[in-house]
Formats: sequence, C-alpha cells, structure tokens
Amino acid sequence: DVTWESLFLFSRTGEAIALVGNFDQEDFIRSSRFTEVLTYTEGAGKDIVKLIDRFNPKKIAVNYSANNPASDGLTHGMYLQLKDYLKDTPYGERMVSSEELMSRLRSRKLPSEIELVEKAAMLADDVWRRAAAKIKVGMTEIEIADLVEKLIAKTGHKISFETIVNAGDKTKPGHGSPTEAKMSPGDLLHIDFGVEYKGYCSDIQRLLYFKREGEDEDSPPDELTDAFTMVRRIISETATMCRPGVQGFEVDDRARQLLADNGYPAYEHALGHQLGRDVHDGGAIIGPKWERYGVTVMIPLEADNLFTLELEIMLPGIGCVGLEEDICVTEDGATFLSPRQMELVIK
Repeated sequence: DVTWESLFLFSRTGEAIALVGNFDQEDFIRSSRFTEVLTYTEGAGKDIVKLIDRFNPKKIAVNYSANNPASDGLTHGMYLQLKDYLKDTPYGERMVSSEELMSRLRSRKLPSEIELVEKAAMLADDVWRRAAAKIKVGMTEIEIADLVEKLIAKTGHKISFETIVNAGDKTKPGHGSPTEAKMSPGDLLHIDFGVEYKGYCSDIQRLLYFKREGEDEDSPPDELTDAFTMVRRIISETATMCRPGVQGFEVDDRARQLLADNGYPAYEHALGHQLGRDVHDGGAIIGPKWERYGVTVMIPLEADNLFTLELEIMLPGIGCVGLEEDICVTEDGATFLSPRQMELVIK
C-alpha cells in the first residue's frame, strides 16, 4: 500500500525499483523486494522521467489491458497522469499493454506451483467425498454450501470462491449464490466449488442424483445417464487435445461439435480457464471466438499451463449435468490433477 502516486519499474536486466513518496520509503526498504528504493517530496513527474531516461527502454509495459484483468490494475486517471508526465519525451509513444508479458508470466507454472494446485484439487476431491456422504433429500442449497465450506475450513484452508449449488432444475447454474431451494427425490445435485491451498486455487464440479420416491429406480433416468456420459466423454477427448501450441478455440470447437453431433445444445461459456493464484488466472482461455474473450482464445497453450475443463447439459425436471476437472498441459495431452468423477453418485 502507498499513500502517494508511485512507480514500480522492473527491467529486463533484473532491476526492481520503487519510486515512492518520501514517507513511504521505509516499508519498501525493509521488504527487501527491490534493488533500489527512490523517493520524491514535491511531485513525482520529473523523477519518473529521470528514472525512465536511465533505461531508455524500447517498450514500456504498463499495467492496463482490455483482455486480462490481472494486467489491468492501473486506473484511467493514473494512466492519463503518466501520459502527461511523458508527453514531452519519446517514451509516451513507447507505452504498451503489459498483457502479453504478464499473461505468460502468470500462465507458466513452476513445478512447485503445480504441486500446490494439485494439492488444492486433491483436497477439494476429498471434501466432496465426505460431503456427498452427508447430503440428504430436504437439505437446502444454502445448507449444502455451508456443509462443504465447513469441511474445507476443517482442513485448515479456505474456499477459493463462494460455493455454487443447484438443487435440480429449481435454480440455474452460473455465479449465483445458494438459495433456500431444497433437494427433492428425482433431483440432480450440481455443486461447483474449490479450495485455496497456500495461495493456490482449485475449481471442480460434482454431481449427485437422488432416486425418485415410491419408484423402484435401480439406475438414473436414461436421459441423465446419456447426458452424464456425453459430458464425461467430452472432457476426456478435449483433454487429449491440450498440448503446447494448440489454441484454445480449437479445443472448444471440438467440444461444441461433439454436443451438436449428438443433438445437445451448446454451453454458453468457455470450456476452460486457467488456474493458479486466482481461480481465473493466466492469459489463454479455452473458449469460442466470442467478443467477450477477445484474443485470449487464440493464445497458444504452453506446457505446464493449468486449466479447468467444464461444461454442462441442462435437463428439464432433473437439473444441470455439469462436470469440471482441473488439468495440467503436457506434450502428451493433459494430465488430471485429482481423481475425476467417472460415475454418477446415486442416493
């Protein structure tokens, strides 16, 4: 945190320089995160120009972006202020979005980071297994979410986002909060949640079917079995495509083609997003060429990128047949970071 406007400069040769107001200096020195801490008293403009002059950079990557929120922290006012400081220098024309640089940095995971996300995914899978044993007909979405989040808390870790629960088709999947809707016989429970482990996030979706009351149901309805099998198959097939150099829209196209070929409607979102320190991390997205995703679906996947693969088929009277798995991109296709849901849980 800073009190006055500040500039943080990271050079390609390893310098990490903080230019901060005079009374902010001590914390930055004590942090040991910077190779140099500079201060100003009256105003930062001249000192900023002087500092940039030292490097005479060909490009200045600035924290703004139209496609990646992780690269878009600069306010519009601060952007205009920086442009004004640099207006009589050649540097104003050298400013570019930090999006490409930061997207690659956040997307490329170290082995230790992969291990942390894998641990988060394994914890989520274990929480699901314990929660599924306790979930009953008559519980509300709120009660089910509370159960899951308390089980996560018992592990000593946190949720990576607010738990999403759908009781049959009484509520729609998405980013809505749990409601008072109750699970009934014949409903499919759909849950979307994750665990944050040491600052790294997982994100999975799981399903549980409650047999109809007064009926001798040895197995779920055929339409549910068929939809579950299709969603599972699409995740399996698209995972094999997740290799370095493949573009996200190519993988997403395959998922949509499989749905269309089998008479199912397309899902209304991307097939996958990256995971890491945020639930939605990195730059590339596995999704369609829609305006809302910008250039992110055309960024080639790289080895050790971590993604989700997720899609759903909606069944009236039953609910959301949605699964989500966490994966790591490798030269031979994706590996899964935790056990998959390969069979429908039935109660």
